[in-house]
Amino acid sequence: MSISAPFVELRNVSFGYGDRTILRNVSLQVPHGKITALMGASGGGKTTVLRLIGGQERAQQGQVLVKGQDVGQMNAAGLYAMRRRMGMLFQFGALFTDMSVLDNVAFPLREHTQLPEDMVRDIVLMKLHAVGLRGARDLMPSQISGGMARRVALARAIALDPELVMYDEPFAGLDPISLGTAARLIRTLNDALGLTSILVSHDLEETFHVADHVVILGAGGIAAQGSPDEVRANPDPLVQQFIHARPQGPVPFHYPAPSLEQDFGGRA
Repeated sequence: MSISAPFVELRNVSFGYGDRTILRNVSLQVPHGKITALMGASGGGKTTVLRLIGGQERAQQGQVLVKGQDVGQMNAAGLYAMRRRMGMLFQFGALFTDMSVLDNVAFPLREHTQLPEDMVRDIVLMKLHAVGLRGARDLMPSQISGGMARRVALARAIALDPELVMYDEPFAGLDPISLGTAARLIRTLNDALGLTSILVSHDLEETFHVADHVVILGAGGIAAQGSPDEVRANPDPLVQQFIHARPQGPVPFHYPAPSLEQDFGGRA
């Protein structure tokens, strides 16, 4: 695969749950070696895109390509092999509460490799050192802060030296210091390890600061994509509503419902 080719590509992808369409004929590219941010209002399909890339969901129409391979055509063995090249940081970390910090980071190494235990320990300590938490290796998740837990989860996500790391709301619930630390780590690790990263986030300031490429999802499609500056300048009303946090705009306050007359009409 050419380094100039997109690492991930969606081609005319449509997906929905029941009668509800989430993505409609969506095409986008994730550049190799860059941080691509997926943004937009809640329910716009950001996490769905991550699930399609990871193969947890299959596109109902179109193709999802990872390094040129169609995820929708992979069998279980193919998906398993592909996922070994991916790291995932879940919202709020999702650490195993009954495992120490060291054992949490070691989990994917023990699950997917036959490395001797002393080598597993060395790799874990290196990953924890990269996120500033080597000294916390013997602590339990209940003994560390939310920001520290997110960094442990990041160390776990890079334990197998993945080519692609996907972050689902990595900044949610963090204080400003922890948020800034997490953002700096994402940028630093992406560049130092030569990763390709996909970042789902609602935090506009930090995300625009670390991302190379931004995609705004809305109304089942792509409202805007480009560099952070290009997206800020995009005149699309949905993009401007999102960027400026306006309560009124294309994204409605009310979920679709019957008319008031239908629900309340005829009552005394």
